[in-house]
Amino acid sequence: MLRSKRVAGVSPYVFSAINRRKQELADAGMDVIDLGIGAPDVPTPPHIVRKVTEELQDPRNFQYSPYQGCAEFREAVAAYYRREYQVDLNPETEILTLIGSKEGIGHFFPAVLNPGDTVLVPDPGYPPYETAAQLAGVETIRIPLQKEKQFVLDVADITESDAKTAKALIVNYPANPTGATVGIDFFEKAAAFAEKYDLLLIHDAAYQQVVFDGYRAPSVLEANTDRARLLEFGSLSKSYSMAGWRIAWAAGSAEALASLAIVKSNLDTSQFLPIQKAAALALTGDQSCVKTYNQLLEKRMIVMQEALTRVGIRVNKTRGSLFLWSNVPPGWDSGSFTEALLEQKGVIVTPGKAFGKTGEAFFRVSLTVEEKRLQEAATRIGAFLQEHRE
Repeated sequence: MLRSKRVAGVSPYVFSAINRRKQELADAGMDVIDLGIGAPDVPTPPHIVRKVTEELQDPRNFQYSPYQGCAEFREAVAAYYRREYQVDLNPETEILTLIGSKEGIGHFFPAVLNPGDTVLVPDPGYPPYETAAQLAGVETIRIPLQKEKQFVLDVADITESDAKTAKALIVNYPANPTGATVGIDFFEKAAAFAEKYDLLLIHDAAYQQVVFDGYRAPSVLEANTDRARLLEFGSLSKSYSMAGWRIAWAAGSAEALASLAIVKSNLDTSQFLPIQKAAALALTGDQSCVKTYNQLLEKRMIVMQEALTRVGIRVNKTRGSLFLWSNVPPGWDSGSFTEALLEQKGVIVTPGKAFGKTGEAFFRVSLTVEEKRLQEAATRIGAFLQEHRE
């Protein structure tokens, strides 16, 4: 088989296997409710769609983008940080356009780390942190996130030996998969830790604007420390329902971004210009769509939390992200429970083990279907549990 040793050591992405089975069951006539992947189910706001349509009429936009992304988009990201966080960034050196934050994370490891280097990653955490490291020949040290600490990483749980070994620390809040949230004090403490051990502190902020219950998610770039060791990955996929558009950014350390730009300029030519320009409008234009979507998600979160609680599932309430992090019922592990639930009731949820060993006792529920489908899914889960008690 034509497969490198690095690829041979990487498992297929968990959602690719789930989607294959979903299609097989759907083809066989089963009504499948997909609460697996976190892809917004509402359309991209009309004003953003209109903008990309307008830009498609300009033939100049069919040329290659500048490698670092067009100035209009990078300036819009800078305006976003000034508006939301009172942080001033240089669009030329401190912002880089990405083809989705997942792509940016994947290219980042070989850009700043050498084979054999070590990065600290959360457990449970977004699976591409681990796989991106593996593909770059980088080692990972998983930091278990404790339920007793609301799944918030505590730098005190990182041993001095691990801290001295590592070159970078990745954090993610609001968190995927747990929905955990933090305040600016968390980033201040993490930044001080990074400075003490000469680490690059990387914040995956994909859900930064997906917030409710009066919560405001901070940016790591607000931390009062040397920005040279701070980097944040931001995305328009969730808040603006632009997942398939594949547009995001990295912001912060000019030195780290210069290295990332070298990798990207040799492997891609940034995103299609009309998409960048529509994304610029998304960040600088009417923001009521973000508020409306968050209100919808909050309502869904409450509905699903109450429905799951009624059928005996313990759920962690969240103030951000698209997910509910739920306890696997007694007598099951996360893999067997989620597989049986799909096969017997046609409900897809994600096993906690997909996010790391610490996630084994949990499963993730995505809030990206309408309320009546969430309630139907909870009803099916309740019936599943009842049948397995008998």
